[in-house]
Amino acid sequence: MTGTATAAGRVLAARPPARSTGVFLALLWRDVVVARHELTTILAQGIMQPFFLLFVFGRVLTSLGYAQAGYAHVLFPGIVALTVVLTALQSSALPLVLDFSFSREIEDRLLAPIPTALVAIEKIVFAALRALFAGVLMFPIGALVLGGIPWRVAGLPLLLAGSVLGALFGAALGMTLGTAISPAKISTMFALILTPLLFTGCTQYPWPSLDRLRWFQVLTAANPLTYYSETMRAALVPGVPHMYPWLSLLALAAAVGVLSWTGLRGFARRAQD
Repeated sequence: MTGTATAAGRVLAARPPARSTGVFLALLWRDVVVARHELTTILAQGIMQPFFLLFVFGRVLTSLGYAQAGYAHVLFPGIVALTVVLTALQSSALPLVLDFSFSREIEDRLLAPIPTALVAIEKIVFAALRALFAGVLMFPIGALVLGGIPWRVAGLPLLLAGSVLGALFGAALGMTLGTAISPAKISTMFALILTPLLFTGCTQYPWPSLDRLRWFQVLTAANPLTYYSETMRAALVPGVPHMYPWLSLLALAAAVGVLSWTGLRGFARRAQD
């Protein structure tokens, strides 16, 4: 694959931008069409775990009196953030592991008349689109499970900006991991990555409330999911203490930039192997 991909890259580097854009959109549309037939897979991958977290913590525990009645509104924005990031991560990492090891489908994409970097970016964009779709589905699911969800029209621009960055963060993280870890270690990777990501991402509690556990507050600040969760709370429940939205968006953008750079480098390296 090395010689073919390298030769193709040399020829395709000179392709006009308009041609590259058309091919990029064609690849993206192909993935979208295929995804229409995998709706149940999307639901199983990204929604099942957040759904049960929302049901148990937001409905069961509040009904039993072990959590305050208003806790569900604090929890819901974090669960939406978790859904988007998990779906993007899995939609990016798992297919890449298969493409570079068993299916070798990536070879066909590398022969497409666009630079290798655009092939990688298409993977990130598609995973982000799947994640945003899963995030949208959580709103009717949340309304059904909780009987009502927090919502503000005024918070919609912040919600959209944060969700786009959150989805891109999850997809870029998935590409970084999917190109850096061997197939034999993929299950171990998810065990070591997903659990800390879940419990240190402030999905179940606001970040300012951790001021009495300063060491844990500092630890959660190292998790980009924290900034997405806080952005969602600022958009949906501004009355709950939260980070400054501009700070959350800036931290998310920085995470997207760093992880996209490492992911694209990893993709280029694997494409040349």
